[in-house]
Amino acid sequence: MIRYTLVCDGGHDFESWFPSSGSYDEQAARGLVTCPFCGTAQVTKGMMAPSIARADRTAAPEPKHEPEATLPAPAAAPDAVTMLAEPEQRLRALLRAVREHVTKTADDVGAHFPEEARRMHYGESPARPIYGQASLDEARALVEEGIDVAPLPDDRH
Repeated sequence: MIRYTLVCDGGHDFESWFPSSGSYDEQAARGLVTCPFCGTAQVTKGMMAPSIARADRTAAPEPKHEPEATLPAPAAAPDAVTMLAEPEQRLRALLRAVREHVTKTADDVGAHFPEEARRMHYGESPARPIYGQASLDEARALVEEGIDVAPLPDDRH
């Protein structure tokens, strides 16, 4: 895996991981590498400091990999925390703002979301902003019908 520092033509800095340098080049050429802040695909690699192994340090032993079934679930370690870099903090703040805007300006239709979205799409009820619950299969079916839906950002962060 390789981590690149990326910069969009709007001046936003962010980082992303890729399986290889070639993978980044291929994805960028296809327009799949986009800025998480403004959505542009005009993204280039930023300045990076190389990670160089020091010869005066002994290599750490390879960690033993246990079968997945014996690994603890992420929720099993509540004391595990991470410090988010500034781009991730800005993204989290943006997601919180999106959720707050939607919940203040749209109607909560609860579990009736798929049905109400279809009624509005097919002109059976007036179009208005709504949010609610839908299973993954229900959301996938809406998208396949050409109904523009998106997941609402989580409110736990």
